[in-house]
Amino acid sequence: MRADRIMYHPGDTAAKHYHTDCHHLFYVLYGSGLLHVDEGSHRLLPGSVAVVGPNEVHWFENDTAENFAFVEFWGPPPKETVWVKSDDI
Repeated sequence: MRADRIMYHPGDTAAKHYHTDCHHLFYVLYGSGLLHVDEGSHRLLPGSVAVVGPNEVHWFENDTAENFAFVEFWGPPPKETVWVKSDDI
């Protein structure tokens, strides 16, 4: 297992990507942001938990005026992260 603490400032976003070989769990510490996945977007609030599976494209967006922070866990740690261009989907 591996874990990191992540913070998105207002207006920050991440590139679309997926991990080929692990589950990815997120626990929101404070703020609010969007988790985007193939099925749509989900508003995450403090205390929210979200999980994405292997090969599931995902990315985050802080569309608020406050910082958005979470802890992310990988099980097992990823061996490969694939960055997705918009025209690849």
